[in-house]
Amino acid sequence: MQQKTKLFLQVLKYSVPHLGKRMQKQPLNHCNFADHYYNRIKLKKYHLTKYLQNKPKISELARNIPSRSFSCKDRQPVEQENKKPLPENMDAFEKVRTRLETQPQEEYEIINVEVKHGGFVYYQEGCCLVRSKDEEADSDNYEVLFNLEELKLDQPFIDCIRVAPDEKYVAAKIRTEDSEASTCVVIKLSDQPVMEASFPNVSSFEWVKDEEDEDVLFYTFQRNLRCNDVYRATFGDNKRNERFYTEKDPSYFVFLYLTKDSRFLTMNIMNKMTSEVWLIDGLSPWDPPVLIQKRIHGVLYYVEHRDDELYILTNVGEPTEFKLMRTAADTPAIMNWDLFFTMKRNTKVIDLDMFKDHCVLFLKHSNLLYVNVIGLADDSVRSLKDGKLVPMTVFHKTDSEDLQKKPLLVHVYGAYGMDLKMNFRPERRVLVDDGWILAYCHVRGGGELGLQWHADGRLTKKLNGLADLEACIKTLHGQGFSQPSLTTLTAFSAGGVLAGALCNSNPELLRAVTLEAPFLDVLNTMMDTTLPLTLEELEEWGNPSSDEKHKNYIKRYCPYQNIKPQHYPSIHITAYENDERVPLKGIVSYTEKLKEAIMEHTKDTGEGYQAPNIILDIQPGGNHVIEDSHKKITAQIKFLYEELGLDSTSVFEDLKKYMKF
Repeated sequence: MQQKTKLFLQVLKYSVPHLGKRMQKQPLNHCNFADHYYNRIKLKKYHLTKYLQNKPKISELARNIPSRSFSCKDRQPVEQENKKPLPENMDAFEKVRTRLETQPQEEYEIINVEVKHGGFVYYQEGCCLVRSKDEEADSDNYEVLFNLEELKLDQPFIDCIRVAPDEKYVAAKIRTEDSEASTCVVIKLSDQPVMEASFPNVSSFEWVKDEEDEDVLFYTFQRNLRCNDVYRATFGDNKRNERFYTEKDPSYFVFLYLTKDSRFLTMNIMNKMTSEVWLIDGLSPWDPPVLIQKRIHGVLYYVEHRDDELYILTNVGEPTEFKLMRTAADTPAIMNWDLFFTMKRNTKVIDLDMFKDHCVLFLKHSNLLYVNVIGLADDSVRSLKDGKLVPMTVFHKTDSEDLQKKPLLVHVYGAYGMDLKMNFRPERRVLVDDGWILAYCHVRGGGELGLQWHADGRLTKKLNGLADLEACIKTLHGQGFSQPSLTTLTAFSAGGVLAGALCNSNPELLRAVTLEAPFLDVLNTMMDTTLPLTLEELEEWGNPSSDEKHKNYIKRYCPYQNIKPQHYPSIHITAYENDERVPLKGIVSYTEKLKEAIMEHTKDTGEGYQAPNIILDIQPGGNHVIEDSHKKITAQIKFLYEELGLDSTSVFEDLKKYMKF
């Protein structure tokens, strides 16, 4: 039976986690695991085909539902007669705006992940993993499955839930805000739920069921931020826990993904330049896995399955049809990554993050279509640099007058091919309410315009991102959005490279800067291979230890290397004591060197010169970024208002509506 070529749009780009690290260039070689099973894999291809023909499909497994949703379930009920139905002929964008206008502002509640499986919903309530019947999910009628306090962690929360196919077990990954380490607990579901097992340092995990109707949990073990080991475990009377696979190359990590039809478990061995995928039969998980395509440097691909066919999303090749019954030598189905990206972007509706009553400006691009959902503005903001259109997204109140006198907060990232986050943050909302302009600069090095957009901002093209950021800020000022004396900049992690570089090259564009866990000492970090992620960073920043060209280029933009006696904007840096991704040592060295340069400039300038404030706020804990830290948010907002000479009284009052101090 012939099948038409399908473009499976829900493939894996956003399912595979962005770890924020690039990895080392590798020769074309195979791990011992692949060599050992190579001859058996060809036979297993036919074996899997027989399974597809003769075995029933596994029922749909529970999938995670996005966690950062909002609930007003605790507010007082609104009288029904006060609710007015929206007109049927109202424009869809206008309906969104109307709902936002009528929604109570101060009652939003952050909810953790929840999973629907069978007739139940699994989620976190207080400090417990609970489940309730689907139709009772919004009530207080739930069953407690596990008390997180048994793990004796400080304010633990659940960030991932997986339910076994027939609901005999549920597994939950639990961590704390101040640590990246996660613990996976397995709960046996019965009249009296009990913790069956606990595994430390788990990254990804999935359930499958074998031929004997036994639940098998596959999970990856993370050590030193590296995820190289895969285990499989069973429970009950036939309890076992064994290592299934070890990746020998330290620049690769392993991630498990269950296809959306639950038919295959994919073992993704990858860095962000190269990938290799093995299929584990969801009906015969004890059989050897099947290799799809061995790793080739520069070739990325992800695998999905549907209706007895594999769908492969890759950055090379053209779309073709591929049935699972074909031999291993046949060309697999390939969907061009750029084609997928264009299609996805052209159907994307930006989440407005509850910014009600604010003007939203979006740049329209052939490959990037930001939809103006609220419909309050017709203009587009753009920056032109080296013939490249640089997208910007701008938020401000619609009734703002004389925008040139309004404070401006610019956001930037520009690394690892990752989109700049524009998710809802309470502090962002209150800033807009208080008259601020928020601008998000989607510079080269990020992922907003596809793979080439990233390639044009990494390695020996990193300065393109800096040029884009400069052009964006100058364009904003030129179009009447604020002015240098009221302009601030914020960045976190790798975004600190561009922010720190701009402070060196064009400090006059900025009044104040806030940095969180910033990467500021690129050269020394990339020359220290003892750090956990240096090998993984080489494809993004280059290898200054072995490549003189890379070394000299990094010296041109590295924030630490280019500090000099001159006027700087005031800078507030938040760092984390045990941060493994961005070591505290580099941030402290940067701060000390910057203060010395400022002191020298102050002496040369003479009396009357007001030196900028440089603040290093070291937070306890080992997590890379603690988003919801009230102390951190308060300190950053206080810093920005003081540096710009603004009254912050109303801001902190408004912030209390969204955050419990």
